[in-house]
Formats: sequence, C-alpha cells, structure tokens
Amino acid sequence: MAKDFSYERDLAFFVVRLGMSRSDFDLLTETEKMFIRKEHENKFISDTTWMRNAVLNAEANINRKKNKRFIELFPKTHKADKEFNENAIQTILEMEEKNGKSWVDRVYKANGMKTPQKGGK
Repeated sequence: MAKDFSYERDLAFFVVRLGMSRSDFDLLTETEKMFIRKEHENKFISDTTWMRNAVLNAEANINRKKNKRFIELFPKTHKADKEFNENAIQTILEMEEKNGKSWVDRVYKANGMKTPQKGGK
C-alpha cells in the first residue's frame, strides 16, 4: 500500500519552485537533479541570510540611541593603498625598461587572444 512517490515529489518541486515543464524534468539525469536541488538550497540559505542581516540591521538602526551613528547595511570598503600602487607601477616601469614589454604579448598569447594594435584595430 505504501508507494514511493519520489518521482512525483521531485516533479512537483521542479515544476512549482523552478518553473520547469514535465518534458524538461524528464530530460534531467539524477545527478543533474541533485545538483539543481543543492544549488536551490544554497540560494535559499543565501537569500534568508541576507534577509536576516537586513532585518537585524534595520532593528539596530531603529533602536539606536540618539545622536548615535547610523549602521550601514553595506559598509564601505577601504580605499586602495596609493603608496603600494605607486611602488608597483614604478617597479613595472623599471622592469619594462630593462626587459621590454614582451610579457604583455605572452599574456595575450597564453589566453588565446591577439595583441591589440595601435589605432584600435
């Protein structure tokens, strides 16, 4: 009497949650279904985590003391270290002066791309 309804349960999940048609569902292998389920789970966890963070941030901002700073949901990141970048550029220019710019051509070649020519052609 107890029948395994795993096919029907999977079909319902893919049709309702992911908007797949039955014919698309039937084309999937079990491995593909497993990976899709796992990715759907990861997306759900990520979405709920972002929602939780937003709600906690909003609650903290609502209940903050007078004249206390507003807590940003997305805090600004630190700016680049200008001195480090200037030193890196100087080192690159010295290397190019000594060895030439052939390293640029090698990078393009390694990525299967043509080296850009002057004049944008």
